Amino acid sequence: MRLMLASVGGHLKDLVQLAPRLPGAGDEELWVTFDTPQSRSLLEHRQVVYVRDTPSRDARGIALNAFAASKLLRRHRVHTVVSTGAGVALSFIPLARMLGAECHYIECSARCDGPSVTGRLLERVPDVRLYTQHECWQNGPWRYGGSVFEGFIPAPPRRPRRKRKIVVTVGTQPFGFRRLLNRLVEILPEDAEVLWQTGSTDTDGLDIDARPSLPAIELEHALSRADLVIAHSGSGSALSALEAGIKPILVPRRKLYGEHVDDHQEELSTALSSRGLAFAREVEDLTEDEILAAMGSRVDSAEHAPPFALA
Repeated sequence: MRLMLASVGGHLKDLVQLAPRLPGAGDEELWVTFDTPQSRSLLEHRQVVYVRDTPSRDARGIALNAFAASKLLRRHRVHTVVSTGAGVALSFIPLARMLGAECHYIECSARCDGPSVTGRLLERVPDVRLYTQHECWQNGPWRYGGSVFEGFIPAPPRRPRRKRKIVVTVGTQPFGFRRLLNRLVEILPEDAEVLWQTGSTDTDGLDIDARPSLPAIELEHALSRADLVIAHSGSGSALSALEAGIKPILVPRRKLYGEHVDDHQEELSTALSSRGLAFAREVEDLTEDEILAAMGSRVDSAEHAPPFALA
């Protein structure tokens, strides 16, 4: 059995996207992740075990999940582990290696110029095979196996509908992004129909219909009807927009304002902008004119995404 292991958000989106491109796709798989509306929707027809939610750099949660890992790995005949992080990988991969399983760690697509803390720690575990999704930093133990973004190409824009529809999403991060919501309330066209997926952000005092989270199927439906997506620059939100054929406006969270643990979201927005797959903007640079100009911007799915090469 192959164990597919990821936390939620962009990590899980990456792994779901990459799964059919991995060698041995179609083998029996057991998925391990956290219990959220997103994971229940994405993995509805798969065999899943839910473990304790471990926020970024939660050492206690990682240790507690190691007990679950010990039981699970001994109960099932796991021969291979594939993970896109984050901290939950530290609960499972070292023990899986001790038990003889082949372990592959694919750094999340959001990490554009080097490994995460999880990746750096797994460098110290013998015989774990490490992969980057960005060719610019393949070196040492890190090899390039492919990228989730290889499946998309820029496309000609589409004329927006008469009743313009916008999806604003800030993902599932345990940090707020009030700066972005404040700015958008000021500049979004008054006649636009807006879906607000607000995550952990405090929305008190904002005249919006805030939805902290949505099942993946509901979000996908909204995206399929949208003329524009404005999102935090998380890989999960970016992938959701691209899968819907939309070239999004991506706005990075900033560590300075307590919006994330570091500034890696800037790297992703810049990388996707260079591929022609997104507009990269800072909160303070967003204007109504830019939003109107981006309406109807599109991407297409590449005809043949190459296999992801596990060494």
